[in-house]
Amino acid sequence: MKKDTPYDIVVHNGTVLTVNAAFDILKSGIVCIADGTLKRVEERTADEPLPAARHVIDAQGGIIMPGLVNTHTHAAMTLFRGMADDLPLITWLNDYIFKAEAQWLNPESVYTGTLLSCAEMLLSGTTTFCDGYFFEDAVAHAVKESGMRAILAQGIVDFPAPGVADPKKNVAEAAQFIETWQGKNSLVTPGLFCHSPYTCSEETLKKARKVADEAHSLFQIHAAETQNEVKEINQKHGTSPVQYLDRIGVLNARTLLVHAIWVNEADFACMAKRGVGVSVATESEMKLASGVAPIPEFLKRGIAVGIGTDGAASNNNLDMFQEMDTAAKLHKVKRLDPTVLDARQVLALATKSGAEAIGLGEQIGSLEEGKKADLIIIDTHKPHLTPLYDPVSHLVYSASGSDVRDVIIEGRLVVRDRALLTINVEAVMEAVEHLARRIVI
Repeated sequence: MKKDTPYDIVVHNGTVLTVNAAFDILKSGIVCIADGTLKRVEERTADEPLPAARHVIDAQGGIIMPGLVNTHTHAAMTLFRGMADDLPLITWLNDYIFKAEAQWLNPESVYTGTLLSCAEMLLSGTTTFCDGYFFEDAVAHAVKESGMRAILAQGIVDFPAPGVADPKKNVAEAAQFIETWQGKNSLVTPGLFCHSPYTCSEETLKKARKVADEAHSLFQIHAAETQNEVKEINQKHGTSPVQYLDRIGVLNARTLLVHAIWVNEADFACMAKRGVGVSVATESEMKLASGVAPIPEFLKRGIAVGIGTDGAASNNNLDMFQEMDTAAKLHKVKRLDPTVLDARQVLALATKSGAEAIGLGEQIGSLEEGKKADLIIIDTHKPHLTPLYDPVSHLVYSASGSDVRDVIIEGRLVVRDRALLTINVEAVMEAVEHLARRIVI
């Protein structure tokens, strides 16, 4: 090892899953952090002295790995968790969710709901999430307080929406949000989110794309989520949702297509050519009976894919470990092939590939020198994680969010020994419970 230098944090005595290009696994690894960055990620012999550090964390034989990347959320929708279940998507949206949002969303409720979401994600190992919703300025303030990393996008629809009563101002509001937050906080990256090709006109989509391009921001959109959507877009525009978006100039390398379930060969080729990212939210898509996104086909064509939880109103939790397990098993049973989406591929979807899909692949998603110090420690001293032959298999098929012991984001300890250090969890839960008592379905 290199000569000792003082670090901010040194993590040792654990198995390090780097999720780098070679998928190196360091059975007795050490991770050294300074100035929010990974300075050393390497093996350490038992008799080698630890380098000097302000804070030393003993992983106690657990797993040291990149923080999980949740590529699709509507964070404040924790407010509506379990409010309207077992319904078709359009019924769920039009008869329940849109009405509840119109009545109950305001900056204060969105801020509170987002804090609850951040607490849930942090305690279950998610260090970065990609969000799209209304009153996104309130979301950004909550994220900043929580210490999470996030790409946050102001929602755009072509009808009166929470915080944007005049839909003619929808893109302008999103542009203002980007201007307000761009470059202001190292953990908050602003963008915009057009709800879908059936709730946003061609004019709105083009205007939004222009704003995103000028700001070099991520453009998010739900697309090809249901068969009804495909039918509607085909009737209006004579093509698929993906090819319609491409035809009007929306698709490029700073685009995240969310769901992308009902896609065809021409769509695959289009997506690969434009370099778009994809976010698949398997549990939400299953619950709403939307379909099964073709993750193996995306990967085969070199399309960057991440997995997300979607909002807590349609999932109903934000546990990415559960999302990994479900995604892997669903594709195996659908294909009748147990080799499809193996554990390493799925872990990459929740880390490195997910970071690439949202444009943060150079910064996070793997434990490599020079990247941001976003990592988590898994406590493997549990009955359901014993014995341990393959740490990757355990993470995908056995572990849960409750096994996360410590969380570090950009070199800052955010969760220590399962205690959240940035948010008063009890106070936030009490505030959300108070709101829930007033919400009438």
